[in-house]
Amino acid sequence: MKNLLSVQEQLSSGKANLKDLSEKYIEKIHSLNPEINAFVHFNEEEVRSNAARIQQKIETGTAGELAGVFVGVKDVICERDKKVTCASKMLHNFTSVYDATVIRKLRDQDALFIGRTNLDEFAMGSSTENSYFGPSKNPANTDYVTGGSSGGSAAVVAADMCDVSLGSDTGGSIRQPASYSGVVGLKPTYSRVSRYGLVAYASSFDCIGPFAKNVTDAALMLKHISGKDEMDNSSANVKVDDYVAAVQKDEGKLRVGVPKEYFGDGLDDEVRSIVEDQLKALEKQNVELVPVTLPHMKYGIATYYILATAEASSNLARYDGVRYGHRADMNKIEEELGSERQALKQELKGASAAEVEEAMSSLDSPLIRLYKKSRTEGFGTEVKRRILLGTYVLSAGYYDAYYAKAQKVRRLIKQDFIDAFSDVDVIVSPTAPTTAFKLGENLDNPLQMYLNDVYTISANLAGICAVSVPAGTHSNGLPVGIQFMGNTFRETDILRAAKRIESNSLA
Repeated sequence: MKNLLSVQEQLSSGKANLKDLSEKYIEKIHSLNPEINAFVHFNEEEVRSNAARIQQKIETGTAGELAGVFVGVKDVICERDKKVTCASKMLHNFTSVYDATVIRKLRDQDALFIGRTNLDEFAMGSSTENSYFGPSKNPANTDYVTGGSSGGSAAVVAADMCDVSLGSDTGGSIRQPASYSGVVGLKPTYSRVSRYGLVAYASSFDCIGPFAKNVTDAALMLKHISGKDEMDNSSANVKVDDYVAAVQKDEGKLRVGVPKEYFGDGLDDEVRSIVEDQLKALEKQNVELVPVTLPHMKYGIATYYILATAEASSNLARYDGVRYGHRADMNKIEEELGSERQALKQELKGASAAEVEEAMSSLDSPLIRLYKKSRTEGFGTEVKRRILLGTYVLSAGYYDAYYAKAQKVRRLIKQDFIDAFSDVDVIVSPTAPTTAFKLGENLDNPLQMYLNDVYTISANLAGICAVSVPAGTHSNGLPVGIQFMGNTFRETDILRAAKRIESNSLA
């Protein structure tokens, strides 16, 4: 499989040039994106201009290590002078005035940003159907979802509209769409990659990571976006390994934990069979399979949706039409309140002045009505659902019963992984219980939608790293992914395991 390193060699030797590569991708985007709807912003003249500039640097020997790499960016990561909408009406006119740290790092190495990708609004969803721009579609079969929330970032790579892309993962939003779309998706350890410039959903869960066509390309991207950042106090000052060298020269033994909890009820039989066939093949590649147990995994979904929605409620409070975001029409609000006052006066004819004053005081002030209308108009259904749930679990009388208890369970889930990693290098599971589902199939059943994240959420709760890599194709023609989870800052281990799957003829 051709990787970015081989493309860069061709560019350096003059056998290829960025002008031709940029035209190839521009043509593909024009051809495929109207149907797939994965890019929400694309400026072909800017792409051509940047390609010419970087090509000149290649020819003069001054180009960075990512020259020739075309990158799609999830529209929740800030990019200077570009709209950052989070696929929401709330931010449909917002333009960033600065670069996220990951963007700056890639730009410094001459990566070429080709466009902004679609997502579930504010990264809340598992199908990219909750988008102000409409749903993205699966390149393998456009009747099906591409997963979410980073569905657009998965689709642009799967459809070969760019080389790699950036997504964000809060509960599986890189790995699940990677599985559904048949590409590699990597969630780093929490704090491995700076979150500066990532619009927050749930701050203690959010991670930026890459999508790629192969494991080596994912390793290359991770190498360049990782590291301590003074702009993000939560980023860790931990040595960044040479991930590319690790996957290219991997010959060591791996101990792979197989938890029974990930292979029980709810898993599609054919997905189970594909994953189990891959595990058998791994045993021939210096891999030892070790049974492990993760007893608190069954509480993962409930714990995640209490904690993540609580953080979302807090993070999204700033979008009120005054400080940030869509603002409702104040003239209409004044007219509306005026009509309500007149109607109330008519209703209270003959009432005492005190009674009229008391009734009038029950009406919203113009400012409160502005807040309500702006948020009602600006947010979509799923975002409102999560804000309501998060506000509820943080409210007086329920904080201890839900939020505080969920924090304790989160610690137990983390301890399960600590115990397991004392005996194994990585833990394996299916990435998702099924292949991609049809567009619209789960829109009226949010609980079923949430259950699609059952195998990915635990890694975010524990703050560990994880990767999804293609494992095979279902009889329905859709991709199946296999997931490897590694201990904190052990991305090298999960990449080594993923590379061995990639080298299997079964994938």
